[in-house]
Amino acid sequence: MAYKIGGLNIGVTNYWFNTPNERYFSYAAHNTSHVFEANIGYDFGLVAVQWYTNFAGNDGVNQSGYRAYSPYFELSAPFNFAECQWIGAVGAVPYETSFYAETGGFTVTNVSLNAMKNIRVTKSFSLPLFAAISVNPSMEKAYFIFGLTLRP
Repeated sequence: MAYKIGGLNIGVTNYWFNTPNERYFSYAAHNTSHVFEANIGYDFGLVAVQWYTNFAGNDGVNQSGYRAYSPYFELSAPFNFAECQWIGAVGAVPYETSFYAETGGFTVTNVSLNAMKNIRVTKSFSLPLFAAISVNPSMEKAYFIFGLTLRP
């Protein structure tokens, strides 16, 4: 669920993982596999800022063993180059939480570059293609993603 008013956006996401409980409709306080996340952000045009925080469900804990309300934030900047639309982004976890593995405090967990281009097939139809490379420096992993977007 998300709402956008001008450059401001807010939303709530329900993530479901199949551990510790494989039953989707199990919402027991300390036994659910759901994680509920709230987000708020603002698009300034040249740069956008987004903040995400887990507020319920199977969230991580901090060093003291209390719910961490695990946060993540991201800065992104769109630009045009070589007839493509691009977005560069950097995201980080501001403090240690067991929800984000292998982070020991402030940790950059995403550096990404996305490209999008509409490939015209006919006068009235085009394929919106995208590709992205995303690097997680803290885990020393990189991902390449590509695909197309279908719209009604």
